[in-house]
Parts: sequence; structure tokens; C-alpha cells
Amino acid sequence: MTDTFDAVVAGHLCLDMIPDLTALSQDRIAQAFLPGRLTEVGPATFCTGGPVSNTGLALTKLGIRTQLMGKVGDDVLAQVVKEMVSSYGPGMADNMVMDKAVNTSYTIVLSPPGVDRFFLHHPGANDTFSADDVCYDRLPQARLFHFGYPPIMRLMFENNGAHLVEIFRQARDTGITTSLDMALPDPASAAGRADWVTILTATLPYVDVFLPSIEEILYMLRRETYEELYQAANGPNFLPLITPQLLSDTSQQLLDLGVKIVALKLGERGLYLRTANASAIEMLGRARPSDASAWADRELWTACFQVDVVGTAGSGDATIAGFLSALLRDQSPEQVVTAAVAVGACNVEAADTLSGVRPWDETMRRVAGGWQRHKLQLETPGWRFDEQHQLWIGEGH
Repeated sequence: MTDTFDAVVAGHLCLDMIPDLTALSQDRIAQAFLPGRLTEVGPATFCTGGPVSNTGLALTKLGIRTQLMGKVGDDVLAQVVKEMVSSYGPGMADNMVMDKAVNTSYTIVLSPPGVDRFFLHHPGANDTFSADDVCYDRLPQARLFHFGYPPIMRLMFENNGAHLVEIFRQARDTGITTSLDMALPDPASAAGRADWVTILTATLPYVDVFLPSIEEILYMLRRETYEELYQAANGPNFLPLITPQLLSDTSQQLLDLGVKIVALKLGERGLYLRTANASAIEMLGRARPSDASAWADRELWTACFQVDVVGTAGSGDATIAGFLSALLRDQSPEQVVTAAVAVGACNVEAADTLSGVRPWDETMRRVAGGWQRHKLQLETPGWRFDEQHQLWIGEGH
């Protein structure tokens, strides 16, 4: 493998099994899961999952030289995972940790048409991933370090996130730009009961780019707001209730904790970006933009591109890959958020997590060719629509 590369992606890794449910109409979905019922479905797709695979291999498909760092067991599933990862290039699985004492993680992804995906997940080796499982000696050769899904990796949230803090502290010491993605924990689980305010307060000073979903960060930092929105929407789909003011307040809280670039994933409502001041942007590490002033004190909100949705598995990870790929190409904030939602849109055109992702040049040609976006109307003072970039700009920051 080449001695230098652009990005390292570490964290959660599993094998995804995705049955084809496209033949199920929405009125048959609930009936399909009744006890004792046999429902005929299509063939299953097998692919690696989790951000190590979803974000890391999407970056590879987008032309970013990437190293992967995950953990597997010593079992048949581990062989499948390593073989799949290795198919993307020689050496791609070289930094995988194998632990004979645990099983490889797997997820059954149920993604019916027209319905948000849900999962049956076994954490396996991810629960034993520790600060010692990162190959820090590889980081000085890269510009960006991305870590994903600590809420479903037990050691990352136990002991107030001591392992997570140590990973990001050691990574930042190498001068690399650091990036973090989250996952929404089960409220009834140990992760759901963890003290995420304390964990994130300790971790985020070492995080340059933070890319959670709005649901994840509200659950972790603003639980009362999360529960109010949940009740108002009569369920978890409260994205229509998210306002520019809530995004501004939440992102300011994250900037105050030390993050320099905040990107909040908003599902079908697109992507929100908020950045710190110029002096903070200058401290971003080796992947920092060459024009700090263009990135300083920015607030953007872009809608998703219009596509026929086949499956939503891995859409958030693909969105992050688009974002980081554009950042590593030293593009403007407007170009970065556009690339993020473009790659995310390509992803949902396929049932699995990677086959929908297209090469960088092909994706950008699609954007340049007049690809239509969904409507996003903001009636909030201080926001204006940018016709050139087809997104909203907050003018108060």
C-alpha cells in the first residue's frame, strides 16, 4: 500500500445482511412481521457496514486514499468482512484488529420501500474496541482521522468515555484533522443511559469536525428538547419541527465545546453547517482549508437532491463521505455541503450501503447538470437563498 494517504477511518465495523423487501407494499410491512408468518422476500445483499466500511470505502470510491481501522473476531464472518474490504484495494484490511475472544459484529438491515430503515444488531468485537486498537503510528501519514458510532461501542461510552477521549487526544497530538460521527442509542440500553453531556464535554475539545444527526445530538445534549419534539410529533419523526433557531442554538453549544466545524444531518430535510471563527479554522490540522476566511463564521442549510429511494442504509455515512471528500479537496463550504447531500442521494438509489456511491467526477457532473433538489422554504429573518449554490445562508454569523 502507498506510504501516504489522505484519510483514516476507525470505529464501528460489522457485516450487514440486507434482504430485498422492495416487493412489500407499505400496507404489508406490519403484517410481514407477525409471529408465525412466512413472508416471501427477494435475495439478500451482503456487505460490510458501520462507518469504517460505509464512510471509509465510500471515500475510497470517491478517490480519497483511505486506511481502515476496525476490529473483528476470529470467525467465518471475519473472513467475509476482510475479503470484502480487501476487494477495494491491496492493504485495505491490513490495520484490522482480530480478537479471538469475541465474535464479529453483524447487522440485519430491514429497509422496506417508503419506510425508514431499522436494524437487528449484534455489537460483537465493537464492544471491545479500545484506545489501544488505533494504529497511531499511521496517523502522521494522513491528513484526516474520522471515527464513527461510539454509542454502539461499549468501551467508548463506559467510564465517561475515557477511551474515546484518549483516542481523540492522541490523534490530535499527531497534527491530523479529527472528525467524529455518532449513532442514536437505544434509550433502554447502557449507551442510552450514559452521561453523554460529560462524555462529549471531555471529547469535543479534541474534535475538529463533528457530524451527528440532529436527533442524535439532541438526545445526547438537549434531552428535554428531544423529548418535547418526540411527543409533539407523536414519534421519532420530528424533523419537520426542526427550526433554524434550534439548529443555531444547538450548533453554538457544540462550537462552545470546542468543535470547529459542525454539520448536522437532517434526513430528508438536508444538511446544516455551522463553523467557528477564522482563528479556530486555522487550527484545524492538516486537512484545514487554505482559505480560512471563506470558512469562518458560516451558517448554511441545503436541501437533499431528488432521487427515487431504494434503501436508506448507510445514507448518513455516505453523506459524511461526500462532506469529507470535498473538504480534503479544499473546496468551499457551499461546495462541501452540496457534495455531502449529492453523495448521500446517490447512496439511497441502491439497497446496500456502497453500490449507489459513484466516482467523484461522475457525481459532480450530475450536480452540474442541473440535478433538482427538494424544496426547502425558510421563513426566518436573517436567512437568504443563494441562487448560485441553491442553498440557504444564515447572515447572522
